[in-house]
Amino acid sequence: MSERKVFAALDCGSNSTRLLISDQDGNSLIREMHVTRLSQGVDDTAVLQDEALERNFQQLGAYRNLMDRYEVTSGLLVATSAVRDAKNGDEFLARASEITGVPARLLSGEEEARFSYEGATAGLPIGDHPYLIVDVGGGSTEIAVPVKGELRSFSMQLGCVRVAERALGLGKPSAEEIQQTWKMVREECDRAFAAVPLFSEVVGQVQLLGLAGTVATLVQLANNIEEYSREALHHQRATLAQVRYWREKLCGEEPLERLRHPGMSSGREDVLHAGLFVLEEVMVRFGVEELLSSENDILDGIILMLLSSASY
Repeated sequence: MSERKVFAALDCGSNSTRLLISDQDGNSLIREMHVTRLSQGVDDTAVLQDEALERNFQQLGAYRNLMDRYEVTSGLLVATSAVRDAKNGDEFLARASEITGVPARLLSGEEEARFSYEGATAGLPIGDHPYLIVDVGGGSTEIAVPVKGELRSFSMQLGCVRVAERALGLGKPSAEEIQQTWKMVREECDRAFAAVPLFSEVVGQVQLLGLAGTVATLVQLANNIEEYSREALHHQRATLAQVRYWREKLCGEEPLERLRHPGMSSGREDVLHAGLFVLEEVMVRFGVEELLSSENDILDGIILMLLSSASY
């Protein structure tokens, strides 16, 4: 009788470090997320900072303990925007692999978009319009949609941490900072449509799936959900009007004021407003008035890949 297999997917993102453990039948055993902000200072220095590295290594050590408890037999750790941008990214990957005991892989923006798309859309019914995923991360935003039988994707150099650090600021922004933010976001969206002209063919004809912490926290705020609950957030709807309302409201407040809103996740109060600029502009560009939130994402895509490549 073959050994029962248990799989782990780890995602070292720009703002959070996450873990998903699943059994060989694809059943999720545990999901964990902690804000670790690996991208702190990377946009200015192109180097992963010692303080950020320590936070992430400590969290990966805790995840290794969970993996041992669940008797994980194989897994994969992926890193994204912050590590792509950092000169010492290879050193981070080597240490991360050593701590977790699984291979560590740096994803390209296109790979990140594909894993996210496959994870978010698995099991969803096929409708009249294709699914467009928008994954607003800390350092980048991935958009992907099938057009003419092929998945078309682009990784924008826009994320809640990058936009906050480069243009909007972490506190209550000035009118000039808001203007600079719109300039940054719109120019990058222009670049996406120029790089993938076929995006223009599905404007107004897509179902938008919103992924990651910016979308999840927006849904919590819009629905007054005080504590995170995967069941309460998965496949909830949010409108463009709600995105715009919360962007404007949070921009009028300091981080400590934002934390008072039921549903504001600690660790996102200084960057969520920046992510909402990105989300709003993507919705406008693709001509959609509402999104469907998805708590399935890149981790689920990695698990699907591990399951398909496992031999029984």
